[in-house]
Amino acid sequence: MNFRQIHQGPELLKIANVWDAGSAALVQSLGVPALATTSAGLAWALGYADGNHLPIAEHAAAVRRIARVARVPLSVDSEAGYSDDPAAVAGNVMQLVEAGAVGINLEDGTGTPALLCRKIEAIKAAAVRAGVDVFINARCDVWLKNLAPGRAVDEALQRARDYAAAGADGLFAAGVTAAADIAALVAGQPLPLNVMARPALPGLDELQRLGVRRLSAGSAIAEAAWGRAQRAAAGFLAAGSGADLYDGAAPYPQINGLLNQG
Repeated sequence: MNFRQIHQGPELLKIANVWDAGSAALVQSLGVPALATTSAGLAWALGYADGNHLPIAEHAAAVRRIARVARVPLSVDSEAGYSDDPAAVAGNVMQLVEAGAVGINLEDGTGTPALLCRKIEAIKAAAVRAGVDVFINARCDVWLKNLAPGRAVDEALQRARDYAAAGADGLFAAGVTAAADIAALVAGQPLPLNVMARPALPGLDELQRLGVRRLSAGSAIAEAAWGRAQRAAAGFLAAGSGADLYDGAAPYPQINGLLNQG
């Protein structure tokens, strides 16, 4: 089953977002139909802040390393494409595709929906020229950035329809949590809906019932790893050891054995 078909069900696609080849191998070992990156986690791992600061050459090199160990389809978070010029965005995305991505996330952020539409159209045209199929998951930041207080659903639905007309293959409504809003998004636009894990988000069974096709962890797993590493390092620096240095740690043979397979 290819990446596009996975979004058609019957099971909800759960994405435990990865940030380097090691985290990809780890998540893959747990049994997943697809991998996807977190832009934040990947940027942090390379020493950059999240938010379109990552040089595309470094991003493509990181994707290439992840693709080396990937045995399932790989989607890549391309943030806003690292440019406001649709042609430049298409060129950047094609570098990620050449590195091994079969899909991307592309966000509107605080930019205009019309700009994201032009970016989507440019990517699709570039993909046709290259003879490749690129799944574009259009990230709508209406909830995440509180862009339309009191009318979030209507604004997101209009954006979704515009993105679909431009050639998007999926809608990522990052930050939405209310069941009624999710139901309206599923019913009111044609794209498979992706939501992001949040404490207030309904459970898996309810998301499946509502018609959600994809659930992403976003940067949460990377944040958890950073928090765990920070506590372990702080405990070591304070006491030369400490429970956090060993408690819950994966054994060396397990990690090394996992990475010795690829």
